[in-house]
Order: sequence, then C-alpha cells, then structure tokens
Amino acid sequence: MTVPVLFLHGWAMNGAMFDGTAKRLGPEFACYAPDLPGHGARVEDSASLDSCAALAKRWIDRLDHPILIGWSMGAGAAWRHVSRHGTAGLRGLVTIDMSPRMMPDADWDLGLTGQSAEAILATSGKIVPEWPRMAGSVARNMYARTGDPAVSREAVKEQLLAQDPARLRPLWDDLVAMDERQTIPKIDIPHLVCSGAQSRLYSQDAARWIASQAEQARVESFEHSGHSPHLEEPDAFCDAIQRFVAAEGLATPNQDQEATR
Repeated sequence: MTVPVLFLHGWAMNGAMFDGTAKRLGPEFACYAPDLPGHGARVEDSASLDSCAALAKRWIDRLDHPILIGWSMGAGAAWRHVSRHGTAGLRGLVTIDMSPRMMPDADWDLGLTGQSAEAILATSGKIVPEWPRMAGSVARNMYARTGDPAVSREAVKEQLLAQDPARLRPLWDDLVAMDERQTIPKIDIPHLVCSGAQSRLYSQDAARWIASQAEQARVESFEHSGHSPHLEEPDAFCDAIQRFVAAEGLATPNQDQEATR
C-alpha cells in the first residue's frame, strides 16, 4: 500500500518545492503538493491562513488519512486545520521549522529569532514597496549560511521575484497574528517536529516546546540545515520520514475510508 502524503509549502513558495522530496520518497508514498492560495497556480485565490487550511481540508477529505507535512507557513496552516477540524482525517503530522507563535511577548521568546514585535509588525508595510530587497533576504534566510541546497538561493530568489507581493501581504499579516499554542496539546496523532539546527528563523527550543506539549510528538534535528531541511539535507529528511512512518506503523491500511483521487 502507498502512504498518502500531503505537503503544504511555505510563505512565498509553491508546491513544486517538494518535487525532489516526492521523488526521493519513492513509490511507497503517494505525494501531493498543491499551490496554496495566493501562490503559483492559485495566485488569484483569496489568501489567508484560513483559506490555506480550507484547501488542505479539501485535499484531506479526498485522501485516505494522509500524513500532513507543513513547512513554515504550511505548518501554521496544518495547525490551523487541526484547531478547526481535529486530527481524525490524518494518520500523522510533520512540521518543518516553525513556531506556533511568531510574535514574542513577555511570556514567549520562541518566535522569530532575534526579532522584536515592533520589527515583525513593521515588515508588513515593506512587503509591497521593498519586495525585490526582501526577496533577496528571504532567499538567504531560508538556508544555513553554508551548504549546497537542492534548490539554489538564486533559483529561490527568482521564484520570489515572480510572486505578487500584494497577494502575499495578507498571509504575512495572518502569520504575525497567529497563535496556535493552544492547538499543540490537542494533537493526538504521531507528530514529527523537524528542526534545522542552523535555522536563522527559529530556535530549536521552539521544536522542543512543541514536543513537550503534544503527547505523541518527537523532534528530528538536522545538523546541517537552516529553515529548509527537505532542501538542505534531502536524503536525511526523506530517511527521517521513512523511519517515522515505520516506527509509528503509519503504512498500515485504513479500512474505514477509501481514497478518492
């Protein structure tokens, strides 16, 4: 039996960022990676974290209890799905280098690394007028300072420059407002929390916090990766997914629901 996997990409990215991952996982996995609202083929769709979660829900309803893999914003959309609909439609959850709350406050320092609340809020107003400069910054910060990622920094920057920043801004504002900390303890399925040890965006303490709150969660750290382990250490990332599936018995067929594709 093939294991269905639904990938949710990061902010200003698209589903094709998981093409290499799908190929490496091989025929034992049936992989789906739709563009999310405001991105790629869905650039005209109303873009919000809720609309991303709603699109994920439509795919989950079509599939036989997929493993949901969310990277960065995609992790936020995955948690939003769980907060709205629970975990009944899923067999497992994987999140990649994300915090359930980006904004810091007096009681929370596990959001964007080294960023004050004022700086994060100020970013919103820069997205449209300063997009070419921001695209370069995003492309750099996606990765560790050294390494040879599967998708080059130059290719990432080209993709970013092709995006419509006016479509991206509402999603950024939703991410800034997001607080899914209360959702994490509700995750009652196996949850692999992937963390880049050299991430410029999120501390590994954020991943450890998630694992401490969700009963079936554990951290998988990628020592040579930044924000994008699936692109920086693709073989190690796919190995981690395969081990996760085997250890948790997630390849077992579900007899209650037949996939519709």
